[in-house]
Amino acid sequence: MTPAEADLSAVRTVPIAQRANKLRAEECASPPGEDHSFGAFLRSLPDVLVARDFLRLAAAIAGAASSKRAVVIMLGGHVIKTGLSPIIIDLIRQGIVTHLAMNGAAAIHDYEVARWGGTSEDVALGLRDGTFGMAEETGREMNDAFRLGLSQRWGMGESVARGLELRELAYPDLSMLLAAHRAGVPATVHAAIGAEIIHQHPTADGAAIGETSHRDFRRLAASLPALHDGGVVLNLGSAVVMPEVFLKALTIARNIGGGKPTTFTTCDMDMVRHYRPRVNVVQRPILEGGEGFEITGHHEIMVPLLSWAVREMLANNHAGF
Repeated sequence: MTPAEADLSAVRTVPIAQRANKLRAEECASPPGEDHSFGAFLRSLPDVLVARDFLRLAAAIAGAASSKRAVVIMLGGHVIKTGLSPIIIDLIRQGIVTHLAMNGAAAIHDYEVARWGGTSEDVALGLRDGTFGMAEETGREMNDAFRLGLSQRWGMGESVARGLELRELAYPDLSMLLAAHRAGVPATVHAAIGAEIIHQHPTADGAAIGETSHRDFRRLAASLPALHDGGVVLNLGSAVVMPEVFLKALTIARNIGGGKPTTFTTCDMDMVRHYRPRVNVVQRPILEGGEGFEITGHHEIMVPLLSWAVREMLANNHAGF
């Protein structure tokens, strides 16, 4: 028997004017013209998908800075290892960042770059003979800073910054913790016991690590109410620690703040997408209002682009964006 065939003459069509389109002509990108400025580049981006999200995120950060709302930047160590400290430091010095939070690995890289001008060892090579993470000076100096911080009731971030001030530094302008401390911006470090090389050092003091880091957890929670109605939280390269810490700090802020803060913007920016940043940063915190973005790309490209975009929008009062 001959197989049956659909009768296309019976098909119903609809006028194209009634169809919803995902792309409109006015949303298309523009090629380079006579104006080769960065602002022209931003205006040339297509108004679709992540390009649209990128511009909305930059506008949210610029808007928060203009309206004196919180801009909280959370970091993993990879941001420092890709040479981006000067970008974050500039945002701190410009008064855009109101709270800097990082995991313990980021603090170690921050310390080593400022102190000696280099960081990020060959893990596989050092693991062969058990020398991975065993740098004497890093472990001793940072653990000394934690013990002093414990006695002075400092947080871990403050302890590291003050510890750097006591040392001869090869590149003092490359420490984000030191820049934040000098600018009066809260800078907190959130340790994961056993996950950082300085915890395997003979001078490691669990009480000092725990208390200074827990104080920083409380300081982060105290900074979050300023997110309400227009602030921004940006997670750069922390797949686990900072998204988990942020979620707990946020629930503390809301618990003692009558359900606030709400209606703010969040973004996870990383090379790959992970479950915890997506759920704990992008989705759950803005269920009561706000926007969440997930922008995937290499830090060494995306973070400078975002910083330049924010500065451009602030310089032009968002004109043309």
